Amino acid sequence: MPTTSPASSSGPYHAHRERQRRRILSAAGELFDIRGIDRVPIADIVAAAGIRASTLYEYFSNKDEIVWTLVEEAMLQSSTRILEATKTATGPALGRITALLEALGDELVNHPQRVRLMAQFDAMYARDWSAERLLALEDRLFPGRFKPLSNLIREGIADGSLRSDLDPDLTLHSVLNAVVGAQRRLVSLGNRVEQEYGQPIERLFGETVRILLLGLRAP
Repeated sequence: MPTTSPASSSGPYHAHRERQRRRILSAAGELFDIRGIDRVPIADIVAAAGIRASTLYEYFSNKDEIVWTLVEEAMLQSSTRILEATKTATGPALGRITALLEALGDELVNHPQRVRLMAQFDAMYARDWSAERLLALEDRLFPGRFKPLSNLIREGIADGSLRSDLDPDLTLHSVLNAVVGAQRRLVSLGNRVEQEYGQPIERLFGETVRILLLGLRAP
């Protein structure tokens, strides 16, 4: 009688578990985007995923774990796109910074659900979770995350594309905080922004980026 090796028998099982896990995360992500994280109980995620509650708890012990898993995935997806954009940019450091900020604009237009998730997360993080938890996640995903940003400013000062009075350890962090804040506010307000200002959100975001880049550029 033929036997099945442990490796071959585990393949379909692990594939099934990954499908179940993805079903839970997809259902939760859709509900969070439509109704808001605070307004979605575990029971609704179970119903939307078409599983039993006991199945969900095989993968996640509570809703917080689902939220943090979705946030981790969103951070990885966003950083991958930004890294690709900066790698393809050529020339002085200012060009790479421009590509980085424009990638955030691309995400605003093409991946609004991801940005809305992060906007909701910001509010909950400020209220419910510790800085240590987020720092641990960032350290795991992006080891030495601050050094490349500081080095990019130093390179720009050296190549003459950036102002010489910029603070390498502070400038790009401040710019990213301003740009990401604008990105998440605009996507959260959606059509209301266009009704209020008479301009599409991508144009408002683009102007924010343009003004910040003017402040970085060498005279």
